[in-house]
Amino acid sequence: QVHLVESGGGLVQAGGSLRLSCSASVSIFSINAMQWYRQAPGKQRELVATISASGSTNYADSVKGRFTISRDNARNTVYLQMNSLKPDDTAVYYCSALGRFRDWGQGTQVTVSS
Repeated sequence: QVHLVESGGGLVQAGGSLRLSCSASVSIFSINAMQWYRQAPGKQRELVATISASGSTNYADSVKGRFTISRDNARNTVYLQMNSLKPDDTAVYYCSALGRFRDWGQGTQVTVSS
């Protein structure tokens, strides 16, 4: 089991930036994929970004060109750089590790004001 802790959320104005961090309790070097999800009030949890063990990335259409996922294997940390934030990006953001099992962090709130 991988223990994940997210940080970096907060309140930001539209157009601003935030960087989320996800620290893992174990080495992420060989984890198949690290992902960021988000869940807005009254909506289903949605996949935002994925980074594989090889470093390849994928993004939801709604965040392409604005968000960047990266990983620092030496620090066992995954990041989500979020630029040009919009009020629609307001949600709780969750980090997830997809290895043999899927593990989740507790989430961090991101609120974007208009």
